Amino acid sequence: MESTWRKQRMRRYNRNEEVKILFLGTPEIAVKPLLGLLESGFQVVGVVTQEDKMSGRGLEKIEIPPVKKLALKANLPVFQPHRIRKDFSFAKELQFDVIVCMAYGQIVPMEFIDLAPKKAINLHGSLLPKLRGAAPIQRAIMNGEEKTGITLMEMEKEMDAGKMYDKRSIAIGKDDNYSSLCKKLGDLAKEMIVKDLLPYLNDELTGTQQNPEEVTFANKISSENEHLPLSLDSLATNRYIRALANFPGAYVIYRNKKLKIFSSEISNAFKIEQGVLKPIKGNLYLGTKDGAILLKDVQFEGKKRMDAASFLNGARIAKDGEKVF
Repeated sequence: MESTWRKQRMRRYNRNEEVKILFLGTPEIAVKPLLGLLESGFQVVGVVTQEDKMSGRGLEKIEIPPVKKLALKANLPVFQPHRIRKDFSFAKELQFDVIVCMAYGQIVPMEFIDLAPKKAINLHGSLLPKLRGAAPIQRAIMNGEEKTGITLMEMEKEMDAGKMYDKRSIAIGKDDNYSSLCKKLGDLAKEMIVKDLLPYLNDELTGTQQNPEEVTFANKISSENEHLPLSLDSLATNRYIRALANFPGAYVIYRNKKLKIFSSEISNAFKIEQGVLKPIKGNLYLGTKDGAILLKDVQFEGKKRMDAASFLNGARIAKDGEKVF
């Protein structure tokens, strides 16, 4: 067994079809690289993804991870451990050369990584060493970064700290939100993994250590982080809304219910009291630290998503505005 593993570790690959992959990923952004691997002829022997979730008002609907949907369509074995740190016995029954990961959503133990003769590589959604962590795309928008990208890195015990083997960047447009940036980065990840996987396996890529002095972190977006801070200026408020759109959506509390804001733009036309929702000439504005933002796309708790003008017609907000929290 040990001898076979060592032979695999030293093996060179001439064709994509020779490579056996165990893929880890969960959300929509990870679908594109998995699709790229399948389209390019690599052997995906299994897919590990997060558990299905219950959704809907009464939690009556089963929400299947996007990566699982593709895996089932491609007739691939799917594994959904509750905690992979405690349950990865399924992987011991599989034969694979390398683990490829993107946005799986759990910390992967080294004991699991060590099952792969060629170890594990991760497609991380930032230009490492900047923005290590669970929410690099959202935090890049919140921070006002001008560019972001994908880094191909080797997985190790410390999260997102491994050697970097490739890095590609894209500009963050002034209208980009989390969803649009995920789409662009998913396309980038697909191109990268298809181009780089065989050279990586054959030790033809030079790994570069991350500079510890340049490390920053992108902490996970908690449910508390979805609550829009009303202390921000217009620019930061707009960035915050874009960073959480279209999922999960930043919200304020209006009339004791959540009002999610999915789209906005900075307005220099009015100075409105901070934290006040105010109708002006058929439009809806939210006061910020230094002015106001124009709300364009919202969803009131219990209602469908709609343009702000439609919400305004039904809400009957006081002419002088109403405070949100």
